[in-house]
Amino acid sequence: MTSDKKLAVFVRDGKFLDDIRYTRLETGLRALGYSLYPVRCPSDIVPGTGMILSVGGDGTFLSAATVAGMDGIPVLGVNFGRLGFLSENSPEDICSALASGEYEVEKRTMLHAGFIRGEIPPQIAPWPYALNEFTVHRSGAATLGVTVSIDGNSLPVYWSDGLLVATSSGSTAYSLSVGGPIVLPESSVLIISPISPHNLNVRPLVVPDSSVIEIGFVSRDSRVLFTADNRNAEIGAGSSIRISRAPFPLNRIRLEGSNFINALTGKLFWGEDIRNGNNQ
Repeated sequence: MTSDKKLAVFVRDGKFLDDIRYTRLETGLRALGYSLYPVRCPSDIVPGTGMILSVGGDGTFLSAATVAGMDGIPVLGVNFGRLGFLSENSPEDICSALASGEYEVEKRTMLHAGFIRGEIPPQIAPWPYALNEFTVHRSGAATLGVTVSIDGNSLPVYWSDGLLVATSSGSTAYSLSVGGPIVLPESSVLIISPISPHNLNVRPLVVPDSSVIEIGFVSRDSRVLFTADNRNAEIGAGSSIRISRAPFPLNRIRLEGSNFINALTGKLFWGEDIRNGNNQ
C-alpha cells in the first residue's frame, strides 16, 4: 500500500471528466489530500507519483499500463465503461477504500514480443509489451498458416484466421471470444488460441508463463496483422516473433472485496440458467 499523495489521472475519452460521478470522485480525493494531475504518456509522470487512476473501461486501462511503463507505478481502474474486468471498480467505492487502506497491489504478468526476423513496426516498437495478449491475423482473404514452437518444440501448423497468445489477465478478453479458457488472474500460465481455425480438431493450449513461444507464418499474402493489446500494425509475412514473459509485472490496485468469480457471474452471467432460479 502506498502513502504517496500524487495521483496521475489517465483518460482517453474526455466526456468522463464531465460525468458527475467523476466530479464527486475528484472532490473526494482532494479532500483526502491527494493532488491530481493529467497524464498522456510516460514522460508526463511526476516523481513521487503513488498511483495512476485509469478513468474509463478496460481499453483505457490497457493504455494506462503503457504510461506506467517499467516504473512499477500501480494502476487503479475506475469503471466508466461496460464490462470492466481490469477497470472493475465503481467511482463511488474509490475514496473510502483509499482512505481506509482497504486495497492491495497485485502483480499481473506482462508479455514481451521480440522479432527474430523482420522489423518490429514503429507503432509497437516504443512499447513491445502487452498485458492482455499479442495476436497475429491474416490481412487478405486466404487462410493463414501459423507455425508455433514452445521452448523449441514445434506444434502442428495452425491453419486459421490467426492466433493469439494471452496472459491470465487476457483470458476474459479476446481469448474468451475465440473459445479460450477462463483462468484466474493469479494463474502463472499463458494461453495459445487459434482464431477461427480451419481444422475442427484444433484446440486452445495452456502453457506455463515461463514458456518461450516462437511464431512464424505460411501465407500467400505479403503482410500479416499484428496487435499488442489495443495497438495494431502490419508486419511482413516473412517475420518471426518470439513471445515471452516480460521481466517486470504490471502492478494493479485491487480493492478489498473484489472477487473474480463474482465478476464472472455478475458481468458475464456465468451459470445463468432458469433451473438455478436466476430468472425468478
